[in-house]
Amino acid sequence: MVLVYIHKNIIIFVPKKQAEMTSRQIAMTEMEKMKAGLEYTYADQELIARKTQAIEWCEEYNAIDGRDYARQYECLKKMLGSVGERVWISKTFCCDCGKNIFIGNDFTGNFNLTILDIREVFIGNNVMIGPNTLITTVGHPLSPKARRGYMAKAAPVRIGNDVWLGGNVTILPGVTIGNNVVVAAGAVVNKDVPDNSLVGGVPAKLIRKIENDTEE
Repeated sequence: MVLVYIHKNIIIFVPKKQAEMTSRQIAMTEMEKMKAGLEYTYADQELIARKTQAIEWCEEYNAIDGRDYARQYECLKKMLGSVGERVWISKTFCCDCGKNIFIGNDFTGNFNLTILDIREVFIGNNVMIGPNTLITTVGHPLSPKARRGYMAKAAPVRIGNDVWLGGNVTILPGVTIGNNVVVAAGAVVNKDVPDNSLVGGVPAKLIRKIENDTEE
């Protein structure tokens, strides 16, 4: 069955099921589309306001004396969704939201860490991240027309316990990294990584399994 509806003075003929889905999406805000895992336009005032707040927080954090660990920690607790004990991030730190970053205990983020947390980034305990690393939850379409329309799509990233990301690592949207994982320097991780793994390369592949010597 084909339904007819009008959007922005354009008459559109579409199958009923597609029309119902399209109508729901039109009724959604761009923030709601983003949280639902749908394509959304980032040229949206609500999303721009959130990004602007993150820019202000990052500027405040990066202006703190790098030796003032207590003040840095207090600023991180204000900026991020949650922060465990003994958490430190070096300058320069950049993020897209801040409140979508959730960090456990004993975390070190080395120089020039960027976390594009359009969606949630969950980081476990005892995690170390090398310099110049990017964790991104957002990507853009292959279509140039869609990119001109400021379209994007986002998916959460999850990082387990006892993980070491080497320098210049990139973690792409939707990836889950298990417990006791080492990611070699320069790797681009575009797929999930199981527990007890050493991975490396572009794209990252399993090099070998590693022992978890913390287990009794």
